[in-house]
Amino acid sequence: MAKVIIFGILDTAELAHWYLENDSEHNVVAFTVNQEYLKEDTFKGLPVVAFENLEDKYPPSQFKLFAPMTGRNMNQLREKVYLAGKEKGYEYISYISSKATVCGNEIGENCFILEDNTLQPFTKIGNNVVLWSGNHIGHHGEIKDHVFFTSHVVMSGHCTIESHCFFGVNATIRDYSHLAQGTLLAMGASLTKQKTEEWGVYVGNPAKKLEGKISHELY
Repeated sequence: MAKVIIFGILDTAELAHWYLENDSEHNVVAFTVNQEYLKEDTFKGLPVVAFENLEDKYPPSQFKLFAPMTGRNMNQLREKVYLAGKEKGYEYISYISSKATVCGNEIGENCFILEDNTLQPFTKIGNNVVLWSGNHIGHHGEIKDHVFFTSHVVMSGHCTIESHCFFGVNATIRDYSHLAQGTLLAMGASLTKQKTEEWGVYVGNPAKKLEGKISHELY
């Protein structure tokens, strides 16, 4: 069990608080946001403190962080917060729903894995990865750092997902695919090619790259 501070006070932080309080052994003790967003002293009945001086009240030797943020700016905002916490000396917890199916997978820190995800054997999950509800993560693959799966995404076996990728609802990835850094696979898109281009945006079935579009400028 860890004493945990959650980064954020919006919907995702509220959801994280619910999951940790109802489906984990961890104890949420506070929330934190950057000073410019500190408008209230409490949230969900717990203190809200400025991230800039968080370690003064909640030292990293005694507390851990959890930053379950959205995929805004192709996960780069969440990455920035994650790295800032690491620079302060904090370790991060991961949340894995008791209703997810895991098979002894190697899973990094600050991961948020919700209910009804299926992680087949021999697939690795990096740091700072979000798997929203109901995804199929195929065997013998790897999802690297700062990746966001929405819901009902199918990743077939033997896939490699590089950092900062984002997958819309009901996206499908064929087996043995290698998705380059910053790939955005849109809602309902079906990737039949085995490789993508860095920061490419792919839409449709079969998925095609949108020319002139760069994912981190769109999302």
